[in-house]
Amino acid sequence: MRLQKYLSEAGICSRRKGEEYIKAGLVRVNSRIVTELGTKVDPEKDRVEFDGKIIALTGEPIYIALNKPKGYVTSCSHPGEKIVLDLIDIPQRIYPIGRLDKDSTGLLILTNDGTLHHMLSHPSFDHEKEYDVTVSRPITDGSLSNIAKGLPMMGTKTRPAEIQRISSRRFRIVLKEGRNRQIRRMVRKVGNHVIRLKRIRVSKIKLGRLAEGNWRNLTKKEKTELLTRLNS
Repeated sequence: MRLQKYLSEAGICSRRKGEEYIKAGLVRVNSRIVTELGTKVDPEKDRVEFDGKIIALTGEPIYIALNKPKGYVTSCSHPGEKIVLDLIDIPQRIYPIGRLDKDSTGLLILTNDGTLHHMLSHPSFDHEKEYDVTVSRPITDGSLSNIAKGLPMMGTKTRPAEIQRISSRRFRIVLKEGRNRQIRRMVRKVGNHVIRLKRIRVSKIKLGRLAEGNWRNLTKKEKTELLTRLNS
């Protein structure tokens, strides 16, 4: 097994991130630092260490849906802050796919499957993410149209989005990308301000009635749909 795949299946990171860790000299095999990306390991014989700690394969992959509350950071480690992993009490190491900023709530997928992590995180796979947005004052049809068409941001233009108005200050938006604080930035560009942002869907996984702060394992059907897309 290639070393970056081992890191992924051990729940450390995606394969791509594993390549970065290997090149940075953070991985040892049998006490020797390895920087060659083509290195192969035998899970039954070789001892693999990441950042000074021995790591082992996790076994059965885990797929979890969490309803993230406000005030939690989407991170595996953030000194001085509450993190989303504080809400999930399982012995296996998992990590979040993508991010929701500290002030946002809603659906977050967590897994120890590094390949799935890459597939859902990378914009080239065109996975939809749907959000329920409330703004500080009534937003015009023109502003929603401009957001839907795409706005200049960080040197490029945001991709077209689907928007459905719910009320004068509330709408739903479907994105196929995930730039840093993208919805909040777009709303500011049209002269308004987000006061509530909740993610309600990732790909075909829906938040549904999952209570805030609670989590559940993905259903067999949900896992099948995700993994079918992964292998297509």
